[in-house]
Amino acid sequence: MKIKLPYIIALLVLGLTVWFTLEGTTQPGVDDLDGEPREIAFVRNENNTGPVQRVYAVQIKDTLWQEMRKYGSLMPHTKYGVTQVYFFLESGEKPDKVSLEVPVEPAYQPYCIAKYHKDAMGVETFSKYPFESKPMRIKR
Repeated sequence: MKIKLPYIIALLVLGLTVWFTLEGTTQPGVDDLDGEPREIAFVRNENNTGPVQRVYAVQIKDTLWQEMRKYGSLMPHTKYGVTQVYFFLESGEKPDKVSLEVPVEPAYQPYCIAKYHKDAMGVETFSKYPFESKPMRIKR
């Protein structure tokens, strides 16, 4: 029995379509992280012609440092822009808003347990307790 070329091509296209669909819908996201991180505040500058600045405040259940770093790296980042993510424990005090000028108000700074920063050149920095006098920095 001879299999015709159009059937082989159709089967190949169908197989590739299923594979691409599965790959596209099973990518890791913030919902897959431990600690149930949840965005509580966000601000973005309105500059669409230059560098985009984003600041997030996120609550998390525990000090899961690697999960916080992963969360930060999953946040949107624009070329030559800056993305900052500040983490707060779910059980502690946390801000309900952030700003570009003073990302975290001084009253909430002692409750900030970590900061993820991605600068204009794409360099990622993760700091534990960033508002203490000497924060521990982990460069990636």
